[in-house]
Parts: sequence; structure tokens; C-alpha cells
Amino acid sequence: MSSAKESTGPSSSSSDEKHDAKHHHVVPTVVAEKEGAKLMEVKNADLAVALTSTQLDPLSRASIQLYLILVVAFMGSMSNGFDGQVMGAVNGMNQYLNYFGISGADAGGGVGTATALIFGIVSVIDRSIVGVLLAGPLTDGKFGRRGGMFIGATIILIGAITITTALDKPYLLGGRFVLGLGVSITATACPSYVVEMAPPQWRGRLTGLFNTFYYAGSMLCTGISIATARLSTTTSWRAPLAIQIVPAGILVSFVWFLPESPRWYVSAGKVDKAAEVLAKYHGNGDVNAPLVQLELKEFEESIKLDASDKRWWDYSELVNTSNARYRTLMMLMMGFFGQWSGNGLGYFLTVLFKNAGVESQERRLVLNFVNTIVSAIGASIGTSLCDTLGRRTMWFWGTFASASTLIIVTVCTALFGQNSANPDGANAAIAFIFLFGFVFSFAYTPLQALVPTECLANNTRAKGMAMYSLAVSCAGLVGNYAGPIALQNIGWKYYIVYVCWDIFECTMIWFFAVETRGRTLEELNEIFESPNPVKASLAKKKIAVVEKGGQVEVMHVENEIV
Repeated sequence: MSSAKESTGPSSSSSDEKHDAKHHHVVPTVVAEKEGAKLMEVKNADLAVALTSTQLDPLSRASIQLYLILVVAFMGSMSNGFDGQVMGAVNGMNQYLNYFGISGADAGGGVGTATALIFGIVSVIDRSIVGVLLAGPLTDGKFGRRGGMFIGATIILIGAITITTALDKPYLLGGRFVLGLGVSITATACPSYVVEMAPPQWRGRLTGLFNTFYYAGSMLCTGISIATARLSTTTSWRAPLAIQIVPAGILVSFVWFLPESPRWYVSAGKVDKAAEVLAKYHGNGDVNAPLVQLELKEFEESIKLDASDKRWWDYSELVNTSNARYRTLMMLMMGFFGQWSGNGLGYFLTVLFKNAGVESQERRLVLNFVNTIVSAIGASIGTSLCDTLGRRTMWFWGTFASASTLIIVTVCTALFGQNSANPDGANAAIAFIFLFGFVFSFAYTPLQALVPTECLANNTRAKGMAMYSLAVSCAGLVGNYAGPIALQNIGWKYYIVYVCWDIFECTMIWFFAVETRGRTLEELNEIFESPNPVKASLAKKKIAVVEKGGQVEVMHVENEIV
């Protein structure tokens, strides 16, 4: 099956094409012209016409203002990056391990039950049970997406201060509990806000960029860890932990200066305010722009202000129809696959490097930092291409490549790891650990924010993202709790578990993952209502359009082709 190619602007002239290609607009490809009409191959006829009529300048004042607005929301992802990587970095420091009496100094990093508890159990308790109960209602409530972001960031600040000043393990565990709760709330509110503020033609890249900021936090904390690890005092591990205060502080300071999500405005009955936001950032200031009117119409049609919407505890809309169940399946697939594709080993990279024969603590920390940079490059490239390659294609081949690189890491570590006289073989294992980080980040970093937010319906998005956080936390239990115990007992053989699971993931993605590129969030409803959502998501239409007096009209729509 072939997917529709994306053009970058109207095809009235070659100069226009070059201009709009620079601006990266997602507009259907003109495949032929007949009797003055342009024959286009598209997935969504209404959206195609709206995008052809409404061209956005990425360098306009409104667009730059939108980027700055979204950067504030990106701080939620950066906070998540700190939470995900800073413990992995300090876990490789003997100063931290000795201070808290954690085993693993000889293994290159903390392993065993104590590390499993710090990384796994606490995170699962607050992010799953408490987080899922609070995150959705807070984000859907009267304070909107901004309220969810503010509350989550405030809790992160409290948790970061607590773990930075920890004097013993219970103190540290308490801080981890609070910090994880805050991350769970921002992980629900921030991506929901980003996907709802982004124009449809830029949604893939801007939403994917949200998760890419994870690596901004990762690089900062792992880089600082290299320098502070040379200190013999507790500052060696307290300083990286303290840096987590920065992104949360930015989010708390600026979130109330942001406009609210237009979808939330419509759900709250404030249609005029929604139209104002859409006109400014999606319609070049024109409230009557075809794209603005299309979005408003679809928002109003899709939002269901029924009783279950008003009951904060009622999550039944995630499973009460076949449409909802398929959407939830897609969300859960990304939640579990995004944690079980081998990336869970990233928390214990210093242990992996030790297994590969790296004896120096400083070198292990440097390699950990380099891996973060390589992964960030992969994430950035993936983000730039997700609107071109499509979600389904990136997901499948990224998972397949992850399995392939992990196979090589496993073989090289088994043959040339510790106690091996072949440094080239050990270096090969390290190189493929880096390559795994690149291909995983290429596919999963943009898609982890994009797939669940696109697949969930508007009236269930906040609660659905809370359930997504639950799925991520439950999946994380396997890697974060079982991981250090398995690494202590069976070493590199633990990698084989992830290889086998990645192969299973590829099968599931091939048969069940839908393609969401080229659709409005509301139009996806038709796909999930279809008897075969995968086939429907890959279908295309041919429409004939003609420009009359500056207006674009649809002459006819041909049958769908697959």
C-alpha cells in the first residue's frame, strides 16, 4: 500500500512551490490538471481544501509567538527527561551508592533490590494509582490544560527539592514519590496542550518536538554528572538532582501567560475565545479562514458534554464502544511498547558499559553522556521526518531496527565483554548500544507524544493520557524493578528478553497500528468506526479542485484507493 505524498504548497507556479517547500506546509500533491481543475491525491478532502486556502508563514510574528508558547509546554517533557536520566547518571556514581548503602559499586552502577525499589515500585505507585486519579480530572477541570501544567510543575518542584536534600533512603524514596506524581500530571497536561495548539499541517513536527525536549533534560543532567562525579562530597550527586528544579520552575512561572487550548475552550462553552486563538495561530488572523471554520465545526461536533464527561472518576468512555476500544488499544500499545523495546535498559547504561568491559567510572559516565547526544540526534531527525514518513512506518521499522541492534549488542557483549582480551569486540558492543539509542529515539521519541494524543478523542484525551501514564508506569515496573535484579543475576542474557519482545511488537504494529498522518484529530473518528481501521487509515482519495476568485472549490471526489 502506498501513502499519499505530501507537497509543500499550491501548485499554481514553480516559484510558489519553492516558496512553500521552504515553509514546510502539508498540502496534497497535485497529480494532474484537467479542464482547469487540479486533481489531488489526499486522505482528507475537507482538510486538503482548507490547507490549500490557508497558508501559514512559519516566520510570521504569530508563528514565532506560537513556538515560544509551546516551548513553555515543552518544559514538561524536559522535566520528564531529568526524571528519566538523572537517576541513571547518579546510579553510576560510587559516592551516591556508598552514601545510601546501595550495592552495585563493583557492577558499574546500582543493582539489586534497593535500586529496583528506588527506580520501580515508588514510581509505579504514584504514577499509576494516584496519578491516574488526579491527572485527567485536573487537566479537564475548570482550570484547563494550563491548570494541569501548573499543578504538575509545582509538585515536581517540591519533589526535586526533597530528593536533592535527602539524608537517607526513606527521604529519597519520599522525594521520588512526589516527583513522579508531578511528572505524571505534566505528562498528561503538556502533550494534550501541544497537540491542541499546533496547526494541523505542523502538528506532527511540533508534537514530536515536545518529546525531543526529553533529551534536552537528559543531556544537561548527564553532562553535569561527568563534572560533579569528580567531587568526593555529596555535591557529586546532589547537583544533578537539583537541576531538575529549572524546567519545572520555568513552567510554573510562565504557564498562566499562555493562551488556553482552543479545544478546551470549546468544551467549556467558550467558542468565541476558541475562534480567537485559532484565528491568530491557525488562520493568519482571519476568524473566517476555511481552516479555522473547519476546526471549529469539527471541535463542536466531536465534543460530547455528557454526564460521564462531568464525572471525574468515570473512565468508561475509553472502552464503551468499539471506536473507543480501538483508540485505547493504540494508546496502550504505545504505552507498553515505548517502555519495553529495550529502552528500559537506558536507566542502567553504566552497568551495560561495565558488562561491555569499561572499568573506569568516569569513562562510563562520559559514554552515558555521549549516548544521550546520539539519541537526541536520532530524536531530532525522527521529529523532522514523522510528517513525511508517517507514524505507522516509523513505528514498525524503528521497532525492527531496535531488535536488530539489540541482537548485535547481546552477541558482542557475550563474546567480548568483561574479561575479554578483544577490546575491538567490546567497542563494537558499545557502538551498537549507541546505535540502538539512535534508532529507538528516531522512532519512539516523536511518536510517544504523537500517537496517543492523536488517537484519543477530544472528550477522552485528558483521561486517556492519564491512562497512558498508567500504562507507561506499569510497563516501567518490569524494566525498573526487574531490570536491576535481572542484571545482577543473569547479566547480558537479560537483553534477549527485549529482543524477543521487539519481534512481537513488530507483529502487533503491522496488523493493528493505524496511520494518523494527514487527518484532522476529529476525522480520525471515521477511521476508528471502520470495520478495518488499518485499511481505512491507509486509504486515499482523489479530489478535483478549482480556484475561483481566490476561493478554492471542490469539483468532485473520486473513490478511495488503497
